[in-house]
Amino acid sequence: MRISRDKLNKLAHTVADTLAEIDEVDFLEDRNTIRQEARKILEKLLTEETRIDAAARLKISSQRKIIVEGSQEWDILYRKYYNDEVKKLGL
Repeated sequence: MRISRDKLNKLAHTVADTLAEIDEVDFLEDRNTIRQEARKILEKLLTEETRIDAAARLKISSQRKIIVEGSQEWDILYRKYYNDEVKKLGL
């Protein structure tokens, strides 16, 4: 899934702001550094999700039989292959 840079920044701001509101959380760095690290982590997760999606789609397209995207069979296989890829990563 592709998220715009602005939306990713907004999400990172929300993460940093939410953490700052928690009494049990103390920042060792300034809030901007926390926001930047949150953004890096989110970018990495989204990149990994894109790779997992592509791997699942590739497995479906490599089937002997043509499976139409949006069909029930395609959806079942997509979920199966997607979950298999996630398990490979240990998530």
